[in-house]
Amino acid sequence: MVALTSLPPLDLVIQSEAQSAAHPYWSLGCCSYLHPSQGHSSILMQLQRSDPVLKMGVEVMRPALNLEPKYRVTMLTREEWTRGPRMPPIFKGLFWFTDWSRTMEGPGAGVSGQSMERRLSVSLGNHATVFLAEVYAIFACVYELQMNVRAEKYATLRCDGQAALKALQAAKTTSPLVQQCQTMLHDIYTLQTAGMYWVPGHPEVQENEITYKLAKDGSAQKFIGP
Repeated sequence: MVALTSLPPLDLVIQSEAQSAAHPYWSLGCCSYLHPSQGHSSILMQLQRSDPVLKMGVEVMRPALNLEPKYRVTMLTREEWTRGPRMPPIFKGLFWFTDWSRTMEGPGAGVSGQSMERRLSVSLGNHATVFLAEVYAIFACVYELQMNVRAEKYATLRCDGQAALKALQAAKTTSPLVQQCQTMLHDIYTLQTAGMYWVPGHPEVQENEITYKLAKDGSAQKFIGP
C-alpha cells in the first residue's frame, strides 16, 4: 500500500516528528537523561547516535533581554551613502566592514579593519544560515576590537545585513550567537564606543566590495569541524 501511494511509512513519520520536537527541548535544558531507555530520553539517545553533530545543540535558547544596550545601531539610507565621494561625516574612530558570502563549498565571513589594515576570512562550514553568517561576521569584528585595543575612543562597524543589525538592536533574543555578540559589545564599552551602521550592497561602496571578496575567500576555505 505504501508503494502504491508513494507515502513514507507512518511509523517513520511519527519517529521523525518526535525527534524534531525532542531535540530543541533538550537544547533548551527541558529534557534530561534520568531514564535513557524510556520516553523522550530514548528518542534523544537514538537521534544522537544517528549523527554526532546533533549533540552540539541548536541555535536557540530561552528568551534573553537586552534592555539598555551600550552601543547604537543606525540605518542610513542609500542616498546618504552615495550622495558624495566620501563616507557620511558621522563616522569617526576605527572603521570596520563586515560581510558574508556563499559558494559551492559553503558560507564564509569577511572582516576588514580599514583603519588598522586588518583582513579576515572565515569559513563557516555547511550549516550556517545567511543570518548566522552575518551575525558571526560582526562577532568576529568585535572580537578583533577586544583583542587589539587602540587609543581611539570610537569604533564604526558597517554591515549590509539589516536582519543581523536589527537582531542586535532588539530588546529580546532567542539566539545564543546574537546574545554573545551583544555581550561582547557591552564589554568593549569601557574601552570604545561602538556604532553599527547599515551599508548598501558592496558594488556601491569600495571597502565593502573588498570585505565581500574576503568573505568569498573564507567560503572557499576548507572548514574543520562538524
